[in-house]
Amino acid sequence: MRYRLRHRTTYSYQAAVPFARCVLRLTPRSSATQTVLQSAIAVTPEPSARLERIGPFGAAILTVTVDTPHTALIIEANSRIDVDVPPIGDPQASPPWEAVRTRALNTSDLGANGPASYLFPTTRTPIVPAITEYARASFPPGRPIVEATSELNSRIHREFTYDPSATEVSTPVAQAFEARHGVCQDFAQIMICGLRGLGLPAKYVSGYLRTIPPPGQPRLEGADATHAWVAVWCGVAAGWVGFDPTNAILAGNDHLVLAVGRDYADVAPIDGVILASGEQTLKVEVDVIPEEEPAAANA
Repeated sequence: MRYRLRHRTTYSYQAAVPFARCVLRLTPRSSATQTVLQSAIAVTPEPSARLERIGPFGAAILTVTVDTPHTALIIEANSRIDVDVPPIGDPQASPPWEAVRTRALNTSDLGANGPASYLFPTTRTPIVPAITEYARASFPPGRPIVEATSELNSRIHREFTYDPSATEVSTPVAQAFEARHGVCQDFAQIMICGLRGLGLPAKYVSGYLRTIPPPGQPRLEGADATHAWVAVWCGVAAGWVGFDPTNAILAGNDHLVLAVGRDYADVAPIDGVILASGEQTLKVEVDVIPEEEPAAANA
């Protein structure tokens, strides 16, 4: 499935900002299941400096410096990508989760796609005994890893409430777990904590989820949003498998990957610093448009 992707972020400031430096992770990730055909990032005002690099987990990172006084900063990323996620097959045919854990702990692959980098706790995804025990209920001895992880994925969807007002980007994962409320970021990090507590490698995935308007209704421009889910290493044969606990589904051709990392801090689409006084407002507009979709549906 081929998509056109537009991600526009507008910061509006109460007072003029003389200086800003932003780190942008807005170029979609190329992988075995996703090909970036075209990608460009435009920043207004025009940056005085741009530095491109590849991050430790494979993300294309652009750092920009804006030293022109401005009351609005606009960052727009436009891409074309091709997504082709093969079916996972019979979950019961996947290896026992303990065998995957043993293989991961003994791996010699220290690269961005290997399991070793995603085994250990981070500041945002610590080992929380209560979350480990919550996950353990889905992982009895000998259970196939895809089947067990799918059950955990469904349990989080069923037992937690999606509530944008319940948490902020900085809310500790233990607090979101205790409240059983949160958003996709919280659900993904809770799932990661549980899996790593059991010794299983799990990635935080930042990206987009294609939304389909009701029958007969037009697609609303800018109404899509960023999303987060989890990729779990399920052994050498299956590799990384995506699980979306917010929706209790496997990640497939409707999931567009922006970046992967150990937690949200590794993949934040935009971060940085500004020199300013006064308040600021933020507006984010996202469009995920299948290329096969008629142009009239985008109006």
